Amino acid sequence: MVEVQVGDVVTLRKGHPCGGNEWRVLRIGADIGLRCAKCGRRVMLTRREFNKSVKTFLSRAGAPGEPAAP
Repeated sequence: MVEVQVGDVVTLRKGHPCGGNEWRVLRIGADIGLRCAKCGRRVMLTRREFNKSVKTFLSRAGAPGEPAAP
């Protein structure tokens, strides 16, 4: 299982139709909320879909308890 935190920036296996491939994690729960860094589109993926789709972490949020970078 992939450890993910709010504020992480990831690339997914498939690019977004706008041409962007960077996504910022907005929400964590049963679903993972993501926002495209290029066009701002928000999507929700189940944890299972997210774990299968994540390719790399471009940047990680701070340690638990620290505020995430905006």
